[in-house]
Parts: sequence; structure tokens; C-alpha cells
Amino acid sequence: MSRRQSVRALARALTSSSHHFCTSAESSTQFPMKHVTRSNFESSLEDLRRHVKASDFVSIDLEMTGLTSAPWRDSYEFDRFDVRFLKVKDSAENFAVLQFGVCPFRWDPEKQSLVANPYNFYIFPRQETAGGGWSSGFMCQTSSLDFLARHQFDFNACIKEGISYLSREQEDEARKRLELEFDRRYTGLKEEPLVRVADVLFTHRMKNKFKAWRETLLQIKSRDSSVNCSQKELNQQFETIFYKMRPSLVLSGFTFYQLRLIQLVLSQHFDELVYVCVSTTNSSPQHLVVYTESQNDKDLLLKEYKDDPLSESKKKIKSGVGFRHVIDLLSSEHKLIVGHNCFLDFAHIYSKFIGPLPSTAEEFVSGVHSCFPYVIDTKRLLSADGYLQYLMKKSSTSLSKAFAVFCPQDAAELKYFSSSIKTRVKVEVQVDEFSSSSWDSGAKHEAGYDAFMTGCIFAQACSHLGFDFTTHSSSTCMADSEYLQRHINLLYLSWKSGDIINLRTQEKITESSVSSSKHTRKYPALVYPNMLLIWGFPRTLKASDIKQSICKAFGATSVTSIYDLDGSAVFVQFSKAELVSEFMNMKEKLERKNDIISVLHPLSTLLDGGKTQCAGYEVYKEICSQPMSCIRFADQAEALSRNWTSKSTASSAGGDSEMENSLLATADEGEPGSGIFLTDQWMKSYQLSLEEDRKTEADACNPCEIIQNS
Repeated sequence: MSRRQSVRALARALTSSSHHFCTSAESSTQFPMKHVTRSNFESSLEDLRRHVKASDFVSIDLEMTGLTSAPWRDSYEFDRFDVRFLKVKDSAENFAVLQFGVCPFRWDPEKQSLVANPYNFYIFPRQETAGGGWSSGFMCQTSSLDFLARHQFDFNACIKEGISYLSREQEDEARKRLELEFDRRYTGLKEEPLVRVADVLFTHRMKNKFKAWRETLLQIKSRDSSVNCSQKELNQQFETIFYKMRPSLVLSGFTFYQLRLIQLVLSQHFDELVYVCVSTTNSSPQHLVVYTESQNDKDLLLKEYKDDPLSESKKKIKSGVGFRHVIDLLSSEHKLIVGHNCFLDFAHIYSKFIGPLPSTAEEFVSGVHSCFPYVIDTKRLLSADGYLQYLMKKSSTSLSKAFAVFCPQDAAELKYFSSSIKTRVKVEVQVDEFSSSSWDSGAKHEAGYDAFMTGCIFAQACSHLGFDFTTHSSSTCMADSEYLQRHINLLYLSWKSGDIINLRTQEKITESSVSSSKHTRKYPALVYPNMLLIWGFPRTLKASDIKQSICKAFGATSVTSIYDLDGSAVFVQFSKAELVSEFMNMKEKLERKNDIISVLHPLSTLLDGGKTQCAGYEVYKEICSQPMSCIRFADQAEALSRNWTSKSTASSAGGDSEMENSLLATADEGEPGSGIFLTDQWMKSYQLSLEEDRKTEADACNPCEIIQNS
């Protein structure tokens, strides 16, 4: 995924987008749906609030700018549970959400059907408030942009009219930053001695003018008509007005430095005079010196002066919350949230609207559960029931395939489905004043329509499981139903491997029983202590070549399986854990030697070039946890190893770095070559070679012995 490819894909997407912003039920598709941009967000939010409050469940769907930042960040069979989460975390942190579909469903007893209200929100991470500090960038995957463009995604509407947002943490940080700024602004200036003669003369003149003005006010207050100062002289640079019902001098024509000197004069000599700077209708602020009657009056003025602009700035931050109001609504109502294969969706929701993603899956699901206590995954639901799988005819459980099976529009298919499931649930779509119980297929991969499809699939699955909408009370939560409880809060962390996590208990489960056939392993069971990550080998080598090379050196049964990561790295699973350290020892010995034995050794093809590196599984996890992403895994590992080497060198006085220890954790100090399966001739030659090396090293350390022998 090069930068040039990204630019071309984005340009193609933009030129193919419609310039019409759909903000009502009218759409380019024949499916009725509420399209929401920032121009109609406020009114649509109120409608959504009403629909969510009345709903029995709410389905969601997201459209993103990409899925994986590099090929090796895809989900693989050899990925451990914690590594799978790190890859999901990387995806959610790097890519943006462009569309968010929300579809509340409620049961209407009069119509004897579910009423769906699909909303399609265009969102974009725009910086709405100047100086807010939360402007961000995001990655785009060319295949994802091209996919969205082919499905008529309106990029113009998204970028120009998309609704901005702030996460909860971003809002809190903006408030704290604002309050600190105001505290600094309204804290008294630090008194410093005046050095320049001009500054002394200026402050003395200002002191006399403010003193004369104060005396004038006091004389007026005491109804004394005699005035000691020249009003003509006073009014040359000062004008008396009222600020918050208090007499005030307008300071005009002063430089910023002079205004600071005036503040020093006031703080040193006039307890009842206060300097303020207030915003005006034009661009330039107004500088005032305000007279206060007492200390209480002064404190009240300062509070009002600080609170007014602070309150205005807080309102701007509140307006920047934007689309997060929708997330807060879904969270506060505690409705059952329905998604399809939605673990990544919730990672995006957490990252974009709550705060930075935690480093572990357990912390993440705990945070999700606190915000959304009831979640159900329709992909997990379809895989957990034998009859639902039978209806799917063992086909893919993708959203479009499941919708075609459970919610057919064709009359013949509808007849078959109605006879196959206990009770078919009728669904009516309602948008604004328009409602319909029959419609043509909508725009797949448009978030609002996909959310609608997810909800329809869930409704039909509920009917099969025994949940009866006709007897369900709207005052009770669907999640409390005995028919659904065993499916609540179970999400696929990885559909490929069948890894499931419980949002409530943080328990990790590997799917078995009914759906075990869906996740049949192509390779032997994974034993992570037996696994070794190898990268940096010659590009001409394939995984099969590497396996053959290792088996020649360590025996035909030494390698149980080998996994190709991305062509630049492989995972080798040895039959025994000790073979991992033996391989690393052998590699080290061969790289130190440069003789005929090393050249003819079976591992020589793997080590050719001198750049081959290897490490245990924990290093793979560490690499996956890093925010940077090179396209090739070998390049990523090499870049990070340089960083680790730099850190290790910087902290050499304190011993080995943590990463160095993890790199060497799988190596032991056993005799080189122990346990290696070689012919007797190979073994004798290798032992002779080692003895010669030891003798050479000893001679080098004892020059006196060399002289004597000679």
C-alpha cells in the first residue's frame, strides 16, 4: 500500500462520489433511510433519542478507511489471544470511521411487526475549535477506499458535511487545558523591579492619572463638585464607560508591554482598581480599568470576568462533542446493542469516542462492558445454534449471505423460509413520515443499511430461539430473556480461529461443540514455547525451503509445522522446546565461523547474507504492540531492533535491556551442537573445527606461549 496508490484510490473515490448530500429519507437507493450530516444533525439527534428510548434493541454498523496497516498485521492461525487483540488495537487506532449506522427496532403491537428506524451518519474527525489540540490524521487502505467507491460511498458528503466528534477523554483534556489557561491569564503578574528609566517615568505617570481618576469618582460619590485634575488631560487617552454596571476607563493606544506595566501599577498601588480585557464584536479586544466599591465587589467582578469567557469557551468544546452524543445516548439508555462480527467495531467506538485503547484485551472488554452492558453478536449467534447453521446450509455467515437467508425478498425464498422457521417476524421501515413493510434491497456496505440488515437477522434468529415479541413487555430489557442470556456479551475476537471473549467476565473461550467444524485447524496444535520467529533470510527462500533446511540439520521430525508470515518472516514450530535453544546456539556458532564446515552446513542457505535473525514468541508480541508499521515484517523487526540496540547501548551501565533479555530468553548455555541430528562424519568434522577455534582463541590470549612454541 504505497502513498501513490492511496492518492489514486482517494481521487477515484472522490470523483465517483455524488455531490448531492442526502439528509432525509430520500436517497440514491430505493431503501428508505435517514442520511445525517452536520447540517441536519441536531434535529436528527432528537428524533434518534426518541426512537432509542422506545426501542427494544438497537443494531449498529461501521464503515472504515481500512482494516490492516500492513499484511503481517492480519489475523493468523498462529496468533495468540493477546496478539490478536494488539492487531485489532492497531487497526482501530490507525484507521478512521467514515460512516456509522444506527437502527433502533421496537415492537408495535397494533401492527404486529417490528418497526425499524435506520439512520446513516456521515462522520469525519474534523477540528471544529481553533487551538483545541485534537486535530488528527488517519490511514487509508487502498483496497478499502476502492471497495467503498464501488459501492457508491459519498466521500464528498463525508469530508465536507461529516459530523465531527470528541472522545470523552479529549473533552476532559480540553476542559482542563482551558481552565489552566484561564488560571494563568487571571493570576496576578509577578512583580519585577523596573530597570529602564522610560518604564519608571511611564508607571509614575499612569499612577498619577489613575489616582486622579479615582479621586474624581470619590468626589462625585460624595457629591463634591470640586475636581483637582484636568479633565482635558485625563481624556486624551482615557474614556470613561460602564462595565458590568461599574465605572471604567478605556485604555486605547497602548502597546502590549505598556498594558503589562499598567497591570503592575494597579496591583501595587490600587486595591479597588482592576484591569480587564474583554472581547468585542470586532476583532480587537477592549482593555479596561474598572473601579470596584469593596473587596467583595472586586472578587465578584473577577469571578464574572473569568466565568463569562470560560463559559463561552466551554460551550465551544461542548459543541465539538458532535457525534459522540449518539454514543452517549446508546450508553446511557442501556439498550441491547446488536452487531455483526463487531469486536473491531467496538474497538473503533472505544478509540474514537471514549479514550485511548488499553494495552490488554481484558481491560478493553471491561471498559466496553461498563459503557454497553448488553451486546450481542449475530455472527456468534448464527454459529452457536445447530438449526440456524442448517438454515444457512453451511454457507458463509457474512452479513449479506445471512440476510439473504433469513430475510428473503423473493416470494419463493420467502415461502421456504416461512416454512423452515417457527414464526417469521415482520419488519416495517419508518423514516420521518414515510413507512413501508416492503422495499427493494438497499445499498449494501452503507452503514445504515447494514445496521438494518443486522437487526433483521437478529429478529429472525430470536424467533427461532423461542423469543416471542408479541408477549414481550417494552418495559423489560430483552437481554434478560432466558432465550438470549447465554448469547449475551460473547464476541468473536477472531472468527478465523473461533476465539471468543466474554465482555462481562473477561473470560477467553475457544469455540467448540456445535461450531467446531467451522474452525478445523490446518496445522497441528500450537505450542508457543516450541515456536521460533525467523526473519531476515534471503528473499529467494520459501517457507518449505526453510523447513527442509532445518530438518536436514535437526532431523526429519524436528519441525512439526511452519507458518509463512508475509514472505519476509516465518514461524517454525519445533517438536520439542529444547530444539529452539539448540537452533539458536547452532546459528550463533555458524555465524562466528567462516570455514568450509559452515559453508556446507544444511543451515547455510538460511543464514546466507548474515542478516537472518530469530527470537521467541514474546518478541513477536512486542513487535505487534508497536505503533509503527513497515509493510514487510522483516523491515519492521529490523527498525525496532535498531531502537532496542540504541536503548541497550544507552543503558549498558545498568545491564541488558528488557528486550535483549526477551530475545535471548529461549537460548541456554548448553554445549553447542547438543541434540543435533547429523551424520558421524559431520559431527567429527564439526568437533574438530570447534577444537581448532578454541585453540586459536587460547593462543591469542597467551602471546608468551606462541613465542615458546615457535
